[in-house]
Amino acid sequence: MVAPDVVFGLTGDVRRNWRALRQLRALAELGATVEVLTFGPPVEAPSPGPGIRLRVLPRPAGQGPPFFARVHRLFAQTVRGIPARIYHASDLYTLPAMRAAARKYRGRLVYDARECYPHLAATARRPWVRWFWRAVESRHIHDADAVFTVSDSIAEHMARAYRMPPPTVLHNVPPYCPVTSSGYLRRQTEAGARTVLLLHQGQIQQGRGCRLLADAMRDVQGALLIFMGDGPLKAELQQHVKAAALVDRICFLDPVPPDRLLPITASADVGITLLEDTCLNHRFALPNKLFEYLMAGLPVLASDLPEISGVVTTFEVGCVVDPANRAALVKALQRMVDDQEARARWAAQAPRVFETFSWEKASQRFMKTYQDLLNRSAAP
Repeated sequence: MVAPDVVFGLTGDVRRNWRALRQLRALAELGATVEVLTFGPPVEAPSPGPGIRLRVLPRPAGQGPPFFARVHRLFAQTVRGIPARIYHASDLYTLPAMRAAARKYRGRLVYDARECYPHLAATARRPWVRWFWRAVESRHIHDADAVFTVSDSIAEHMARAYRMPPPTVLHNVPPYCPVTSSGYLRRQTEAGARTVLLLHQGQIQQGRGCRLLADAMRDVQGALLIFMGDGPLKAELQQHVKAAALVDRICFLDPVPPDRLLPITASADVGITLLEDTCLNHRFALPNKLFEYLMAGLPVLASDLPEISGVVTTFEVGCVVDPANRAALVKALQRMVDDQEARARWAAQAPRVFETFSWEKASQRFMKTYQDLLNRSAAP
């Protein structure tokens, strides 16, 4: 088998990860051959692009540090047998294995810090866990030939924390395209034409305001809240909604593949992202769903956190609120339901966001970085 130009490792399923898919397609545009190490169902799937080969690994059992120790061993064992010119760690958990392979084969190392890893919600009030992940990142990041991240605030934080040049920022923005509503959500829920559809898409897990949002719906009239996604809290939240007799106001739908998402998103009336201010990672976040809602032409109800509110308020595309303030959350939700003119005005402003936040511009930065690395890298 011919050695690839790039080995791309992700702790997750690359087939459901917009950011990884965009990067892989950019590599395909460069003509690079890529071996992708990913988790997910071991089924045949179309390649994300020419020259890209998927190798689906069995996801280890467990959670927390023991899980990531098994992840590291699995990636390390797999990648040490794959010579390449560049090793791309698409998260912190694959970084040690990718660095070891880069050193073995004298390849280049790329690191995508898609989170502020030492300051995730899971490390809150756990200083030793935070110290461990900071130590892991600090040990390996200085060997990276290129570092990417997702927001200016995370880039600035990493530059200070590790005394390094700021990483290159690649916002989680889809390529710009006109989006037409598929009508999917109203068909699936059988909601009436006058019912306002509130959409929360993505993972249902701690720190994303899902329980706070569900509880607020007790006092919101004229709307149906749709959770579209999976996650560790989904079953618990479904039980809570049933016990609270909110099944007429809240429903749950399965996630859809990234390539089908935007026309489905566009069939809602309002997009919601309510990260709670529990950690620096949330405070500095610019989540996928914010830009997906706006690309789909939806007004947004979002957390009043610096990076997120900077987009929502600067471009006047919705409302921001502290999700922990129940009265304010109910008021904001009811306003977005009742004020159809405001929803139309906010939605009309959404295209302006993409004059500043552009995957087309970001992809040029990504491809230039990779082209430089490929030019400097000998074949394995």
